[in-house]
Amino acid sequence: MRKPTHPEKLYLDFDSFFASAEQQLNPSLQGRPVAVVPLDSPHTSVIAASREAKPLGIKTGTSVREAKEKCPEIVFIEARPDVYVKLHKRILETIERCVPITAVRSIDEVACTLLESEARQASDLAMRIKRSLRDDIGPVLTCSIGISLNELLAKIAAEMDKPDGFVLLDHADLPGRLLGLELRDLPGISKGMAARLSEAGVTDIAGLWALAPKHARAIWNSVEGERFVSALHGHAVEKPETVKRMFGHGRNLRPDWRAPEKVLQCARLLTLSAARRLRRSHYRAGALSYTVGTRRESRVTLEGRFRAARDDHTFLNCLNGLHEKFINTGEMRNVTTVTVALHELSSEVEASRDLFDTRENLKQRGQWERVSDVLDKIRGRHGSKALNLGPANGPGNYIGSKIAFGRIPSPEDF
Repeated sequence: MRKPTHPEKLYLDFDSFFASAEQQLNPSLQGRPVAVVPLDSPHTSVIAASREAKPLGIKTGTSVREAKEKCPEIVFIEARPDVYVKLHKRILETIERCVPITAVRSIDEVACTLLESEARQASDLAMRIKRSLRDDIGPVLTCSIGISLNELLAKIAAEMDKPDGFVLLDHADLPGRLLGLELRDLPGISKGMAARLSEAGVTDIAGLWALAPKHARAIWNSVEGERFVSALHGHAVEKPETVKRMFGHGRNLRPDWRAPEKVLQCARLLTLSAARRLRRSHYRAGALSYTVGTRRESRVTLEGRFRAARDDHTFLNCLNGLHEKFINTGEMRNVTTVTVALHELSSEVEASRDLFDTRENLKQRGQWERVSDVLDKIRGRHGSKALNLGPANGPGNYIGSKIAFGRIPSPEDF
């Protein structure tokens, strides 16, 4: 496995991105504890806390009630994904003027590959990026930058000096500068993975460093373990491109959106949003799963299958049938979340004729596909509420346009 001769990767991670973005865009929020929430409801949780709120114990996942108890003067802001996506685009343009971006890992994280000449001036490059962001975007939205031999180590470095920090890790720094970290500080070491490592006798970074790659593979039960330990030792490890497996959206429901007819209305909007993404990516789906979660923290999923399709009519018909089954099971009581996913994907052009397809079936399917394409064009030109199959209003704003790790909504999602 190749060992880089110089730090090849730069990882940039913004500090408290959503909350800092709101403070940057609204000066009256600057210097105040701010929490961004997914919807305006006392029954939801924080998705981002400002640097003024974090020392008070408010973080991602803290309930609104608990956040108020810890900080009565905290300001809650309902998330504005469309604003964050526009800001994200401006940020990428600024970074690109300093160094080419190799990969956008999330709305607030990017990775860059460095030339040897750039690596020799690592500190100057990091400061130039920070200065450009301050000049173009503003001083509140800061970032932490890590530069190292591969992306894993660069990401670890970016986390080591937050907020607004810079850390360079080269071969001579390994493993020494990592030994003060906890296992859970490393990206990819979840609570469950930490428990697995502990069962194998690995409880700290020194123990993880000492693992043979093949042993790590056995603990992870995957080649990812071998890749992880090799990357930790400073080897260049390139991950294969992930294969798209589904298009889905979920939503927490306010109390006034938990009646069966409201749950279905929300699920329909989530389905239509997933279907638009599927068509933009030139896929068809052969199955739809419909999941409801309850206050008892239990989840029930029903699944429907159909001939590979790309039209709203097919997906909504399947959803309606699954919803009726849910009602009959009695699981529609105390519903708090709803999730819809289109999966069993195939290429848009790979549709094959079913043995029992009739000319009328093919004609009708083609008509509904054309209707779906026309609806997409109208919404793209005139806005998300211009035309819709059924009610266009959901529980709060931004149905189906939530920013998730690794997925940034496109303008057509809003």
